[in-house]
Amino acid sequence: MPGLFDPLKLRGVALRNRIGVSPMCQYSSVDGFVNNWHLVHLGSRAVGGAGLVVTEGTAVVPDGRITPSDLGLWNDAHIAGHRELVRFIAAQGAVPALQLAHAGRKASRVPPWESDPGQTQGRPLTISEGGWQPLGASSIAFDQGYTIPHELSVSGIADIVESFALAAQRAAEAGYEWIEVHGAHGYLLHSFNSPISNKRIDAYGGSLEGRCKITRAVARAIRKVWPDNRVLAFRLSFTDWVDGGWNTDDTVQLARWLKEDGVDLIDVSSGGGVPRPRIPVGPGYQVPGAAAVRQGASIPVAAVGLIDKAEQAEFIVREGSADVVMLAREMLRDPYWPLRAAVELQRCEAARMPVPYNSAWGHLGDFSFDPITAPRITDSGIDRVDGSRRNTLV
Repeated sequence: MPGLFDPLKLRGVALRNRIGVSPMCQYSSVDGFVNNWHLVHLGSRAVGGAGLVVTEGTAVVPDGRITPSDLGLWNDAHIAGHRELVRFIAAQGAVPALQLAHAGRKASRVPPWESDPGQTQGRPLTISEGGWQPLGASSIAFDQGYTIPHELSVSGIADIVESFALAAQRAAEAGYEWIEVHGAHGYLLHSFNSPISNKRIDAYGGSLEGRCKITRAVARAIRKVWPDNRVLAFRLSFTDWVDGGWNTDDTVQLARWLKEDGVDLIDVSSGGGVPRPRIPVGPGYQVPGAAAVRQGASIPVAAVGLIDKAEQAEFIVREGSADVVMLAREMLRDPYWPLRAAVELQRCEAARMPVPYNSAWGHLGDFSFDPITAPRITDSGIDRVDGSRRNTLV
């Protein structure tokens, strides 16, 4: 079996290794435009040696944003900024990827840091505050205090599908080599897929096939306009973590259908469809879901979820649970995690020290850091060893 630092080729796209930077919302955009924050945030992870770098969820329409500060690609004017981002990521040897998204009933919220202390998700943004009417599969609010979404009409569904295709065309013009569609975490497509949030009685509800109809339509619409030599992936939650909700068998079947529709890889996550589910969180807790989809649908998959050790990531790939390992929090802690992993796994020949760093480090085997003086990033903040606080992560 291949290992973490063996290349992977899908269609005409070649990853230098099996390490991906998972989409991470930054809530740092104005009117959907890419800015220097996105260039530095994503560019530094490409410099750090990842094989795949995926943008945060990028809205296909303005009212598909989680917050007013989300990235967007609903306007041709957005293309130039994305093109600059793509060029830098690709120049560092990583594959530039874009996550296309519509937040559905979880749209129109404030960024997390503008909410009450302890809240991990932003509170709903009211219309009077500049918010907008969320859309959903059914008129069921995500949680108490959330705005009841407007149930999409059949014509409204068609408009959403077209918006994904138009955004994909702009992504192609910007130069992205890989699109991931966000169909997880309770956002619009997941809200259609799950019987928890979809109570429709028309062709887009009821049976599994009906509930998945819009997701498949999005896949087919993108594949029609997306170059044949570029990758199309979908992020799916493999379970809602509640009885009577979306489950692993449903995910496997949807993955089979999406494979027929031209999808090349499933990025397997979980949850997000209901508030406060009981989730058995632990290292690699979502990997079994990825393995089930890979085996059940015979499609390449990515695994995510508390993966932070080089040996752990290597094992996930070598045992055949996943083809790609996606990291988020660990990439925030250390953008150079892939280079350190190459040293730990004795695969230095498969990694590349950035050329401007060569004069300082000599070769990759010398790449190290001083744990006494380096800052430590935790879920509660970024601490110096002397106890002072530099910043707070929410």
